[in-house]
Amino acid sequence: MRDIEECRTAALGGHFQVCDHCFESRFTYHSCRNRHCPKCQGERTQRWLDAQRERLLPVPYYLVTFTLPAELRPVAHAQPSVLYAILMRAAAAALFKLTADPKFLGATPGMTAVLHTWTRAMLYHPHAHFLVTAGGLSPDGESWLSPKNPRFLVPGYALSAIFRAKVRDALEEAGLLGAVPEGLWSSTKKWVVHLKHAGTGHKVLDYLARYVFRIAITNSRIERFEDGEVTFRYRDNRTSEIKRCTLTAEAFLARFLLHVLPAHFTKVRHYGLYSPSRREELERLRKMLGPPPLEAPLQGASEKSSAPLKPSELCPACRVGRLHVLETLPRIRSRAPP
Repeated sequence: MRDIEECRTAALGGHFQVCDHCFESRFTYHSCRNRHCPKCQGERTQRWLDAQRERLLPVPYYLVTFTLPAELRPVAHAQPSVLYAILMRAAAAALFKLTADPKFLGATPGMTAVLHTWTRAMLYHPHAHFLVTAGGLSPDGESWLSPKNPRFLVPGYALSAIFRAKVRDALEEAGLLGAVPEGLWSSTKKWVVHLKHAGTGHKVLDYLARYVFRIAITNSRIERFEDGEVTFRYRDNRTSEIKRCTLTAEAFLARFLLHVLPAHFTKVRHYGLYSPSRREELERLRKMLGPPPLEAPLQGASEKSSAPLKPSELCPACRVGRLHVLETLPRIRSRAPP
């Protein structure tokens, strides 16, 4: 919270700039660079998106979403590092198990996974999105195989059951199985795994990029802060209607902080053909399949970056002169940003 409070203020230092034409002066303060800050990471988001687009293969994609049941949320809140890792590993393992089956694919796909922990109303709802290639590299590494059924990648009911079993085994190994009700593992208990076509994958990447380097909410969604209460808007998932939520400032901050990740936790992971260890194989496959189609750049992925302006940047006041740094402002806070 201190990082966010001090973001783009004198506490983090900055630059004093003057235009060489109209002599307009301005202070440019540095950003906190905290990965949870709603104002930061604009340039980093765009770089990440560009890199992921280059990684895309010219094949169809599926978006597969794995959600932790409500019974596991208290454990996830108490042990986030363990449960979030279990969620992502179990989901990837379930996908690998079914895509390896010749009845469905019989090949190794490429997968990019992103962890989310919130709903649009900032409620606690841990889930993982997987962007998965609709097909994969054959076991001999010589050809690209498409799904046996063009209507789906793998059956959702089977994926859900395997995911449940993988999570149970991981919880038992971690010594946390006794912390959840036994009925969670019953075959009648529905575990939510959702699969849908994702076209070329570009639109899904645009969506995921908005939340890779920040969490939960942007400043633009906060409409009022009056009498110690915060009002923000969100779109209801079921009705698509715009709704508003008013909370006390303390409750709003508590809801926001539910989604701060454990230190050093990796929320974006790559599996299969997209694993860093298979870069050479991926490049060979890309040459085999050809380049992906170009797409328009991400619009509104995040707010503008707060990186210091370059000395030669055009003056925003006169649009003629150039801004030059006359003085570097030191940091007031000694701790380096994360």
